Amino acid sequence: MLNGWPWHLGSAHHNLGGDLESEIGFLQHLCRPCHNREKAKGLGKYVCQRCRLVIDEQPLMFRSDAYHPDHFSCTHCGKELTAEARELKGELYCLPCHDKMGVPICGACRRPIEGRVVNALGKQWHVEHFVCAKCEKPFLGHRHYEKKGLAYCETHYNQLFGDVCYNCSHVIEGDVVSALNKAWCVSCFSCSTCNSKLTLKNKFVEFDMKPVCKRCYEKFPLELKKRLKKLSELTSRKAQPKAADLNSA
Repeated sequence: MLNGWPWHLGSAHHNLGGDLESEIGFLQHLCRPCHNREKAKGLGKYVCQRCRLVIDEQPLMFRSDAYHPDHFSCTHCGKELTAEARELKGELYCLPCHDKMGVPICGACRRPIEGRVVNALGKQWHVEHFVCAKCEKPFLGHRHYEKKGLAYCETHYNQLFGDVCYNCSHVIEGDVVSALNKAWCVSCFSCSTCNSKLTLKNKFVEFDMKPVCKRCYEKFPLELKKRLKKLSELTSRKAQPKAADLNSA
């Protein structure tokens, strides 16, 4: 401190003589804003970008900068703002005024959602903030699975909680029907055309990754049945060498 004020070393040296550095040794002289910034850094707090003083309470974040909330007033009602103020299209609003505007708030970041909204888990989310609770990857419109108020991708849901029914997307709590490389609830395994219930004892054909009963299959156009038959034969041929290898082993 020089004359009661902190200085930048360069400024003090320039105004008070060239021997100042050798006289003060390793002392650091800072101007008032820099002094406050260093003080805040040591306390783990923010410095207000308007008055340059340390913010002791919760700061108001506006355009990625920290401020004392009382420097701002609500754009709509004019009341002094708190740290709970919301930013919308470059303007600040108190929480009651913002809520009256009907703008959805993201369940993750608590910021307004101005673009596409994801509705899930009883909340609203930015698309990029609605993520798997395990791997934290955004779903980006892909199917998710819910458990105890959290959302999971299919991979981690299966790892953590077991099989998920391909039809209803719920965890299968009873018997599991394994067909077409998928898992199904017993009550959900049915013909995708007429909805008649199927069991593994019934004859069915795979069409569009779903089962079709024999009766509905017979009603398919002849050309379609030929293509499905060729596809089935091709799949069987690919599987045969693997079976032969297993037998030889």
